[in-house]
Amino acid sequence: MTVDIRRAGDRAQTKIDWLDSRHSFSFGSHYEPENTHHGLLLVNNDDVVKPGTGFDTHPHRDMEIVTWVLRGSLVHQDSTGNSGVIYPGLAQRMSAGRGILHSEKNDSWTLTGSGTHDEPVHFVQMWVVPDESGIDPGYQQLEIDDELLRGGLVTIASGMPQHADHAAITIHNQHAALHGARMQNGESIELPVAQYLHLFVARGEVTLEGAGPIREGDAVRFTASGGQRVTASAPAEILVWEMHAGLAAA
Repeated sequence: MTVDIRRAGDRAQTKIDWLDSRHSFSFGSHYEPENTHHGLLLVNNDDVVKPGTGFDTHPHRDMEIVTWVLRGSLVHQDSTGNSGVIYPGLAQRMSAGRGILHSEKNDSWTLTGSGTHDEPVHFVQMWVVPDESGIDPGYQQLEIDDELLRGGLVTIASGMPQHADHAAITIHNQHAALHGARMQNGESIELPVAQYLHLFVARGEVTLEGAGPIREGDAVRFTASGGQRVTASAPAEILVWEMHAGLAAA
């Protein structure tokens, strides 16, 4: 069993006029050969995008991409004809498959017809490898009720058979699942048992049993672990990847 705490301030950062992005793993020009993934998780980007800006149309291939908005709204458009506004509590998955083009922008007024806004969008984007390459590109989204998210760990996305009737959205990897929770001060959850776990504190602060405070932007990488309790020491939102295989075995 290993517990590897990665602090927020140690993440690589891409900061340009319209984007402030913090990378948990190697990404873009930020390459660290010893920090390319954990389990099946290759990307955990913590992004803030200014209004009226965003990621222009760009390609992806053979990747399951899950986006979770913390604040504001994000417009998704892709080459399969899907478009929509992603907001807090709306789980979204894009399967790149054999190839897809998409854009992500903070300009919801272009779809809703409402007035422009001046609120940045803050979201976490996570990539896991699929079980099979070259599948048809796909898209799925579903809203998760706020009350449900406040009731403990909720399965946001999963390809694991045991979550077939419980996951909000599916991913094409039978060994991986993403869970989330919104916790008030003093509330606790128990981490699942798995070969690999990745705990990310998206907002607030928690205390990890046996390890102490884990603050906003911090992450913990567990190997052959689980069962520890996570307790909110302030209102918090956490994202937990449960993975029962590593990258080489995917």
